[in-house]
Amino acid sequence: MTQPSAKNELLKILGVGFGIAVTVGGTIGTGILRKPGPIAAQLGESWLIMLLWVAVSLYAFLGTLCTIELGTSVPKAGAWYVYAQRAFGNYAGFVVGINSWLGTCSALGFGVYTMSEYLALLIPKLTGYEPYVAAAILLVLTCIHWIGLALASSFQNIMSVLKGIGLFVFVAVCYIYGDEVTAEQARNTTSQIISTGSWIAPVIFSLQAIFYTYDGWHTAAYFSEEDKDPSKNLPKSMIGGVLLIIAIYLLCNMAILHILPMSELAQSKLAAADAIRLIFGEGSGKIVTLFLMISILGIVNAQLLFNPRVLYSMSRDGLFLPAGTNVNTGGTPAVAMLITSAVAVFLILIGKEACEKLSDIATFFFVLGYTSGFASLLALRRNEPSLPRPWKVPAYPVLPVVMLLCSLAFLVGAVVQDLASSQYALLFLVISYPAFLFVRKVNR
Repeated sequence: MTQPSAKNELLKILGVGFGIAVTVGGTIGTGILRKPGPIAAQLGESWLIMLLWVAVSLYAFLGTLCTIELGTSVPKAGAWYVYAQRAFGNYAGFVVGINSWLGTCSALGFGVYTMSEYLALLIPKLTGYEPYVAAAILLVLTCIHWIGLALASSFQNIMSVLKGIGLFVFVAVCYIYGDEVTAEQARNTTSQIISTGSWIAPVIFSLQAIFYTYDGWHTAAYFSEEDKDPSKNLPKSMIGGVLLIIAIYLLCNMAILHILPMSELAQSKLAAADAIRLIFGEGSGKIVTLFLMISILGIVNAQLLFNPRVLYSMSRDGLFLPAGTNVNTGGTPAVAMLITSAVAVFLILIGKEACEKLSDIATFFFVLGYTSGFASLLALRRNEPSLPRPWKVPAYPVLPVVMLLCSLAFLVGAVVQDLASSQYALLFLVISYPAFLFVRKVNR
């Protein structure tokens, strides 16, 4: 039986299995099932689609190698917040932490709302009550998490295994039962590249979509403080998790491109479901809907696991409410979790459109988190050369510098491509300074 932790301390009960499960569960949601269609409409060529997926896969893998050094040298809950605060001070940490937390709250609300919509497809009587169903789902998950980390992590392990098996089965079904498209069917002559005569906007749009799908590759780093031996376990968790995600994503794309003509794929809002319907007919829709619910439940559970830990670490450093450091006997940051759930429920109740818009804005902050992480790695190597580093990133300083430049380039591209969302994101950054001063004043 797990012994209760000392007051306001997290439990050290996690290992490699959980790290892999939370990485897979915190990354793979509906993106791999929904994004192939819009990407095909932009690019129209199978080889170009796969090239961009491979490029972002490489980014995630190399980013993982950088993050392992940070997670093992500063093994505290909170990931990007912890590294930015250690490397650049309280204000930088506050900006990264609060925006990461708010972004995940919006993604959490949007995810649960989407899950309630799929549930309404299976149970038509729930139609019209989606916001309340979504809030109820989130409250049930909150109760599970309140019981403790052991139960919440076991639930995450189950959801991730089911999700992984389901996606590998999908790939096998497409290749075994699907008919391969012809060379002529594999090209879309009405893609945005052909229509506009420009590659820039379609490629940036597609990269944004793939980056969104990959967000979460770093999730295990949020739990390094609760790992029984982070110096040994975190490298295995993060590398194993990201390689599994890369395999699933590339195989799923290859399977979809194998059986769906490009013209049909470009019109698809849910490519995986359309692929299954093409093989088994309309009656297969409920199976796909059920899998979608499991997939969303896994990522929502992971978000509810790691997001309160950001507030917990911020509170411990005096950058949020003092009560945010409260940890119950089950190892859950209790107050931080309740605040996280309450904000997500509020976003659900004000409407899906608001959640979706905030999720678009959050993409900017997620990449800002990556950027701050690579910058933190470089700063800590310079400022704290004697800091114990059980794992050192290979090809230093070339690799983190390249990753930092790639992240900055993507941020610039995101601003140019989606000015409306970026304006709101920049507004949040402006507001963050007076918010930081207020928090510091309250905590004095």
